[in-house]
Amino acid sequence: MKKLLVLILLISFSKGFSQEWGTVNKNSVTMKEVAPVWPGCEANSGAGIDACFKQKLAQHIGKNFKYPAEAYKNNEQGKVIVEFFIDEQGMVDIKSVSGGSKSLQEEAKRNIGLIPKMAKPGMLAGKPKAIKYTVPLTFKTGK
Repeated sequence: MKKLLVLILLISFSKGFSQEWGTVNKNSVTMKEVAPVWPGCEANSGAGIDACFKQKLAQHIGKNFKYPAEAYKNNEQGKVIVEFFIDEQGMVDIKSVSGGSKSLQEEAKRNIGLIPKMAKPGMLAGKPKAIKYTVPLTFKTGK
């Protein structure tokens, strides 16, 4: 009876991990990345962490957005793409900035660089992992 109870507990325990970390299908294993935990999102789990991260990122960009004065005056517009990682320590590591003018790129880089340290880094199979993000920032003067 004890052996049966232990076996049932082991099976149910392993099912919980497969849902969090990945899935096993026949002979292939699919690992699932877990998004970094933005400060203030610690109460969420699973898909809620990712949704909260995206919401906080959008709020951060909007709150810290500043159109460079000279670029606005010169009617510089465009889409700037910022590629960055949230590293294993939960810090932002900007890899590349492209599109738009130099001043728009600098502003996009400044904005993304202000992202706070994450409460927890991204995870893969229960271990910290750098997670890559690509964010487009569109600059329009409305003129």
